[in-house]
Amino acid sequence: MRVLVTGATGYIGSHTVVELLERGHDVIGVDDFSASVPSVQGTIEQISGQPMTLVQLDLRHRDGVDALIGSVQPDALIHFAGRKFVGESVSDPIQYYGRNVTASINLAEACQRHGVDQIIFSSSCTVYGEATILPVSEANPIMPVSPYGRSKAMTESVLSDLAAAWDDLSVLALRYFNPIGAHPAGILGEVPIGEPNNLLPYVMQVARGERPELSVFGDDYPTPDGTCIRDYVHVVDIAKAHAIALDYTTRYRGFEAMNLGTGVGRSVLEVIRAARDVTARPIPYRIVERRPGDAARVYAQAKRASYHLDWEADPDLHRMIADHWRFERSLSSERRLAS
Repeated sequence: MRVLVTGATGYIGSHTVVELLERGHDVIGVDDFSASVPSVQGTIEQISGQPMTLVQLDLRHRDGVDALIGSVQPDALIHFAGRKFVGESVSDPIQYYGRNVTASINLAEACQRHGVDQIIFSSSCTVYGEATILPVSEANPIMPVSPYGRSKAMTESVLSDLAAAWDDLSVLALRYFNPIGAHPAGILGEVPIGEPNNLLPYVMQVARGERPELSVFGDDYPTPDGTCIRDYVHVVDIAKAHAIALDYTTRYRGFEAMNLGTGVGRSVLEVIRAARDVTARPIPYRIVERRPGDAARVYAQAKRASYHLDWEADPDLHRMIADHWRFERSLSSERRLAS
């Protein structure tokens, strides 16, 4: 298939492109490089042994999006592009609604105009908000508590409504939980631009001695050790689910959502302890005030993805961290500065 992948040089997007190329798909990647660098293309091609096309485009530009989809004529769209940090979304909500919602509407409109009737949307568990029923299944109410979560829920609504109006459209929203890790090759992973917003990259920078300590946002949550609990999933497992989903979207019509998670919740302090085991580094931390928009406990029930996609995530936290640490140690100072 010819697949258009937005956010193709980002963390999850780049790993998914590797999976797609290794499965023989023709990939056209799109990115505006606001949170990644073009050199990731070379790493993707090195791992997969296959070429890809990469286009620079800001998806908020409606005419540019329409022209791209009209010229490429993809069989399917996998949409990752957008901002993804809860705390940042609270302080800068307009950016999130622009980059995440407006851009998605532009894509959906262009897909309808040009007959691209398979869409896989990279959604998020944040659409569930402060879950009252655990583990979180797709039947849980959609009650996001941050602009980031609301931007994902809004995009799902747009795509669901479009699928109801367009009989031939197939949309699969994959609500992934917390991706960590890196490709086992050790040369593709997450390189944050500026200060990390996700837990594990920050932990790795402390382990490397680049930062003196880790900030833990609150230790008074209603959890066993007082820190937030999340479902951490290997990024390669998430990438494989997106690639597998292409086949599924050829077999049904309408809108469907599926969770991607391990079903196991780990606290922030558990992650720190596991990282100490893997890295053999001390990883000091300091408790600070809670971060706005953070839910106390979120972990998945992923039976729907297991049944329909024949997909399951490996819950081995130490393996995820070991892959991430292997990638971290491969990064030269020049590559870090380039990012």
